[in-house]
Amino acid sequence: MPQDPMDFEWSYWIEWGRERILWLLAGHLLVSQVSRLLVEKYKPWCLMVYGMAACWLLLGVKGFAVILLHAAISFAVAQFQLSLLTWLCSLILLSTLRIPAVEETKRKWYDTENEYYLLLFTVSVRCLFCTSFSLEYCWHTPTQKSSHSFPWMLAYVFYYPTFHNGPLVNFDEFSKQMRRQEAFSVKTNLSILIVGIIRIFFWWCLAELMIHLMYIHALYSSALPLESASYWALGGLALAQVLFFYVKYLVLYGVPALLLRMDGLQPPALPCCVSLMHSFTKMWRLVIVAFQAVSMLICRFTYRYIYVPMGGSQSSLLGTLLSTALTFAFVSYWHGGQSYLWYWGALNWLGVIVENGTKRILSISLIQDLI
Repeated sequence: MPQDPMDFEWSYWIEWGRERILWLLAGHLLVSQVSRLLVEKYKPWCLMVYGMAACWLLLGVKGFAVILLHAAISFAVAQFQLSLLTWLCSLILLSTLRIPAVEETKRKWYDTENEYYLLLFTVSVRCLFCTSFSLEYCWHTPTQKSSHSFPWMLAYVFYYPTFHNGPLVNFDEFSKQMRRQEAFSVKTNLSILIVGIIRIFFWWCLAELMIHLMYIHALYSSALPLESASYWALGGLALAQVLFFYVKYLVLYGVPALLLRMDGLQPPALPCCVSLMHSFTKMWRLVIVAFQAVSMLICRFTYRYIYVPMGGSQSSLLGTLLSTALTFAFVSYWHGGQSYLWYWGALNWLGVIVENGTKRILSISLIQDLI
């Protein structure tokens, strides 16, 4: 039975997974378990070397050089210990991905468009990791700088399970957990691996059934069925699309999350089912804390590095409006900055503000007495 061809993301990552990425992840798992068993102290450096080799193999020497250059520039700028300068550097590096001349040059490095897109997606995600390291470097005292060396940055940036598509683990969490030495149990790790594979296989089967039987994205791409559908049908179609998105990222983030656990690290929590949410603010809070899908990958990032430093919900009304607006603005820009993304960000910002504003009004004692 033919599948729905309109979901580019699922088809793209499944194709890359079958061809190379799953094999490289299996190689990472082997290197990780051997290093944990024999040379636990040197595990971060073994995994760093493997990640660099995997990057070189998959993206070529030029793709590897681009990511290494981004890391080196970010580290150099971080030495000034100015958060604003770090942000400026990050935005400039991110903007280079959208310069037409640079795009054309990078396209010539590869034989297919899919290979170029892999570089584009990888560098976009690596920009977030470089920014995380740099900001953590700016915020720490001189006595804590020893753990923020360039080799540790490379170990963080080239950590392969999160290399192409996330999820995002901030540098402090990564560094602390990677330095922690725990007793290694082959039996425990084997049980974690078997249970994890069974879960991911179940989610993959469910996603494949949905994409072969429901044709959600094909319906969305055709105006005729949408124009003739009732509002109830459109609502059901929208819910089906969101649920497929949820199941899809149980697979795409389930795989790296399993490898993180096998490496002795604590992965970000997998997504909560969106059909259980009724609050707009709660949805984004859960997204920020637990769910970093590619369209939501940077929500945890923006919460820690934009929303909270700008004051967030603890600041004045104007401060809350500004910090929330900057959060959604960066999310929209990171995804490409197309007009529809700015509309998406504005609508999400408006939804959060209206809901929070209503809650503040209802919390006034006079209003509560009237109710």
